[in-house]
Amino acid sequence: MKEPDRYLFQDLSLTISDGDRLGVVGINGTGKSTLLRVIAGRVEPDQGVIHRSRSSRVEFLEQRPDLGDGTVGSLVGGGWQSAAALDRLGATSLLERRVRDLSGGQAKRVALAQTLTQPSELLILDEPTNHLDLAGVAWLERWLDDYHGALVIVSHDRHLLDHVTNRMLELDRGSGYLHDGGYASYLESRSLRDEQAANAESSRRNLAREELAWLRRGAKARSRKPQARVDAAKRLIAHREPEAARPSDLDLGVAMRRLGDTVLELTDVAVAYGEAPPVLHGVNLLIGPGDRLGVLGANGTGKSTLLHVLAGRQAPTSGTVTTGRTVVIGYYDQHGETLDLDARVQDIVAGPHRTPGSLEDVALMKRFWFTGNLPFTRVGELSGGERRRLQLLAVLAAQPNVLLLDEPTNDLDLDTLRVLEDFLDDWPGTLVVVSHDRAFLERTIDATLAIDGDGELRKVAGGVTSWVASQMAPPASANAQATKVPTRTPDRTADVALGRQLRDLDKTMARLGQRRASLHEALLATSDHLELARLGGELGAVQSQLSEAEEQWLELAEHLEGTD
Repeated sequence: MKEPDRYLFQDLSLTISDGDRLGVVGINGTGKSTLLRVIAGRVEPDQGVIHRSRSSRVEFLEQRPDLGDGTVGSLVGGGWQSAAALDRLGATSLLERRVRDLSGGQAKRVALAQTLTQPSELLILDEPTNHLDLAGVAWLERWLDDYHGALVIVSHDRHLLDHVTNRMLELDRGSGYLHDGGYASYLESRSLRDEQAANAESSRRNLAREELAWLRRGAKARSRKPQARVDAAKRLIAHREPEAARPSDLDLGVAMRRLGDTVLELTDVAVAYGEAPPVLHGVNLLIGPGDRLGVLGANGTGKSTLLHVLAGRQAPTSGTVTTGRTVVIGYYDQHGETLDLDARVQDIVAGPHRTPGSLEDVALMKRFWFTGNLPFTRVGELSGGERRRLQLLAVLAAQPNVLLLDEPTNDLDLDTLRVLEDFLDDWPGTLVVVSHDRAFLERTIDATLAIDGDGELRKVAGGVTSWVASQMAPPASANAQATKVPTRTPDRTADVALGRQLRDLDKTMARLGQRRASLHEALLATSDHLELARLGGELGAVQSQLSEAEEQWLELAEHLEGTD
């Protein structure tokens, strides 16, 4: 498939058989959604042939589905399967609504329910977890486990990919790479491919230097050189590796203003809309410097409302919100509501007080992969992933010391997600996250809170995994999993401290593991007895340190689970 100036992918050969469960990954703009549309028969390829079984029924969930008109009930149907799917996806209340009146998130959930309940031998899903809550994602995972047909899925949810796929297709710079196994296997294969490519390029450069020296020998010697070798040497020297998919790794290293002792405190906060029952009530929450909180809850329970209150965008109906004097809040909202769709990228980066296009802003845009014509592009013309990346740039450029992230993983590709997680790993500020991405939550938060249907904020015992299990269990079990959060919770402070120690130990173990691997390679590469003795001694010390760190990690993890 070709765009005006480049191929999205070419020379791609792929067979999808009964029982295949294929995950498709790649950075934004590599053609994942286009490939799914080709497989589904919605668009024809520019070249090549597609062979489809005439007897196979195909169901396709597009990233932005067009549901036409009519009511949700008439679209999905009245069977028990449809009712169950709508219930699990939090869309039962939409049955009488007209499709054209649904929000984007509601339309995606309705389209997913319709897609899953139609008979099919091939199921194609483009970002099915967008706009689902954690319980909905867990239900979808179980549903796909029981599905007997072939599956092709594009998703940024690494947990889902690792559990429901048995092959991965990576799209990278116009080429496709197939990997056996789930997401973890794909990461291993990709790392090996990158290492092999680096070794091959190193060998090519060494050989090119030798050939260049050979070519530069005196004129008399040149006249006797075989022309075929001369031509081969010139081709070797002129060879250029394909440009990287992106100019460099995303650099999120931005400054942060110092955070004081007081951050945010909510006292008996309630929020209501009109005459409806309060979305939130009786909320007491103390957030301190360096806290890392995850907020869970079903769709519509008030998670985004809580972030709006914390950010000062919405005043509570009752209660008080206290914000520390040194607090600078960066709010990464769910829908990019803060972005002017008519503004250019460089206007957003410059903000209201600077002239667009300064050298400083150009450098900042380059760090976030906004190069070429992208700085002059209108926000409304950007892809979903580009728009979210621009939003992230604008938030971090303000140098916040408190980050409020509302569904930050939506529309971000997996490479960007991993860089964002690495940034948050070392970022010393205060973090509050609302997300349905289990892998992202497990990597970034220390304490878990939940908003239930009654509008109260509770501490979750056992973290994300426990909460998801409680939502899939009978109501009585769910109620036993949570306790209401008091205004000041001494044990929560201890939990947060333990969480930080666990993250520090994770980094230590990763560093020691890398050192151990490099020592193993060095041992294999030398035959010098003195060097072998030195390397062996260092390897023993590193292994001892790694074992000690692992023991500490296990003790802390058990203690943290015990405090829950």
